[in-house]
Amino acid sequence: MLAVLRFTVPETEAASFLAATRTAVAALADRPGYRSGTVGRSVDDPTRWVLVTTWEGVGAYRRALTAYDVRVSAVPLLSRAVDEPGAYETLLVQTGGQAATAPSRRAADADVVGLGHAAGPEVRSDLD
Repeated sequence: MLAVLRFTVPETEAASFLAATRTAVAALADRPGYRSGTVGRSVDDPTRWVLVTTWEGVGAYRRALTAYDVRVSAVPLLSRAVDEPGAYETLLVQTGGQAATAPSRRAADADVVGLGHAAGPEVRSDLD
């Protein structure tokens, strides 16, 4: 699973933002299911940053966000992210000449029930 968080950071805050990402990624790295983390800055717009972490699954990622040390060390930084979906299931990984694919693990009712969705079709009837 990939967690992709994008940020807009004024250039005057770049050094302190990078230091904060080190703290946040270190806290996340201590959680079960963490695989890797990468922080990057756009080469075209130095105010645009990204934090990408990989996890064993969405459950490990979401549990990590509820851990006390992560809430103290990482959530203040993570709350600065651009408000957009950030959790992605991994469907293809290319390493060197080898590609591995996986089927989607989204539930059949993921578009009806779940985070950000109303519970039940009667509530969604106004969207038809």
